[in-house]
Amino acid sequence: MLTNVVSVNETDLIDRCISILENDGVIAVPTDTIYGLAALVKSEKAVRRIYEIKGRSFTKPLAMAVGYVDDVFSWSKPTLTKEQLASGDLLPGPVTLMFERQSSLPSYFNPNVTNVAIRIPNCQFMIELAQRLKQPIALTSANISNEPSAVCIEEFQPLWSQIDLIVDGGLLASNDRRGSTIVDLSRKDYFHVQRHGIDCERIERYLKEHCHLQEQPIVL
Repeated sequence: MLTNVVSVNETDLIDRCISILENDGVIAVPTDTIYGLAALVKSEKAVRRIYEIKGRSFTKPLAMAVGYVDDVFSWSKPTLTKEQLASGDLLPGPVTLMFERQSSLPSYFNPNVTNVAIRIPNCQFMIELAQRLKQPIALTSANISNEPSAVCIEEFQPLWSQIDLIVDGGLLASNDRRGSTIVDLSRKDYFHVQRHGIDCERIERYLKEHCHLQEQPIVL
């Protein structure tokens, strides 16, 4: 076993991850959906490395993970209330929410994109990591761009040598390669599902029935 593969249950794992991330590192992480590649948003070098590792087009935006619902308001301009976001139906959970970005985000992170995609994975490891970092984590799927998403670390083994630490959470409970449901909420009173992922039907129902949002009309 390579020394850069560790169990999610390892002692002092969060400290080790923080040290790597704060030194421009990239780590592979388990979430509540699929495995991801993670780096600090504030590290331009690490953000660039994520694109290079995946072979991802630099024009494709990255999502980001945070630890608290309050953080969503620090980095974006939500159209939902804190109570709606934190009801347990959205955050934490298998959903990525798109809002207008705040100017507090660095300009090199998803340049020329007005919205930002934010999530809080329902994964204790990721929540604790983000809460202790107290800053956003750039997050994208741990795979070669346009290849299937990974639900165990062996599925992205060709990338291991380029990643500073691989956190092994075993076969993920979701066992679902669709990843999180991505919802554009940047327009007040409306929603648009950008990607139909895990729990999509439940999330749509919550947005309609409890947040009283309408599906955004398609403009031809």
